[in-house]
This record gives sequence, structure tokens and C-alpha cells, in this order.
Amino acid sequence: MKRPALLGLLVPVSLALGSCGLQPMYAGGSKGPVARTLGDIEVGPIAGQQGWLIRNALMDRLGASGHGAPRYRLEVLLDDQITGFGIRSNNTVTRERRTLRARFKLIDASSQAVLVDATAQSDAGIDVVTSEYAVIAAEQTALENISNDVADQIVSRVALYARRHPPSE
Repeated sequence: MKRPALLGLLVPVSLALGSCGLQPMYAGGSKGPVARTLGDIEVGPIAGQQGWLIRNALMDRLGASGHGAPRYRLEVLLDDQITGFGIRSNNTVTRERRTLRARFKLIDASSQAVLVDATAQSDAGIDVVTSEYAVIAAEQTALENISNDVADQIVSRVALYARRHPPSE
């Protein structure tokens, strides 16, 4: 295809894509509706080491504004499991899967209405080797990685809610 023909094809396609209604999630930067909603969320305590990792990751991603009482509360319940599979003939496990599931609720602080009730999940495979230290380190690293994944999923779903339901002033 020659350049003028290609250019003639690209102009209508780019105009059609521009009018498709797609908008940036975080339009307006820190003053936009999504950022304001995320900044008005208080993350409740979450039990265990997994909870500590998830809560810290959520607080980092939400960027709480700290300007008075929060409008929303985020409650998270975790289920962390390590399942062994890949059994050798001597009944030792050769591979594990660590799965972290989170059920989370975004709650309006004033009315106590549940705005979002959803789940997030991530898992990681772990090789079981003869060194116990190496297995424990691999399990810990897997937990840190899947905690970040779960926190990202939670923030994405809450941001999607905020995009569809912008806060009133």
C-alpha cells in the first residue's frame, strides 16, 4: 500500500476510535473522581502476616488523603492455602501451589451500605527442594508476590466502582 492510501485509511480509523467513548480511568489526576474516592478509603485491620502484607499494599496503592473522616471502609477476609502435588514414589511432595483468596467489601461509612462485595485471587507455584530453608524462602516470596497481585485486583475493582459512581461533592 502506498503512503497516501495508508494515510487515507488511518484518518477515518483514528476518528472512529476517538469517538468510541473510552476515557482514562484516572482522568483528572489526583483531583479526579477515582483518585478522590480511593483517597477516602480506610482499610480495616486484616489478620495474620498475609493481612499485614495486603493491608500495606492496599494503603500504598490507595493513597489515603488523611483529610478527616474517611467516606468508605474496606474490609478484607483472607484465605491462604498451600497445596502439595507432584508426589514422588516415596510420598514426598515435589511441587506446591500457594493460593491467596480475598473477599473484600467496600462499605459506605455513613450509611453502612455495602457498595462492592467481590473476591480477588492469585496463586503461585513453588518447587519443593531438599533444603528446608529454600522452600520456606520460596513460600515467603510467593506470598509477597501474590499479596501484591491481590491488592492490585482489589484496587482495580474499587477504582472501577469509583469510575461508575463518582463521589458527590
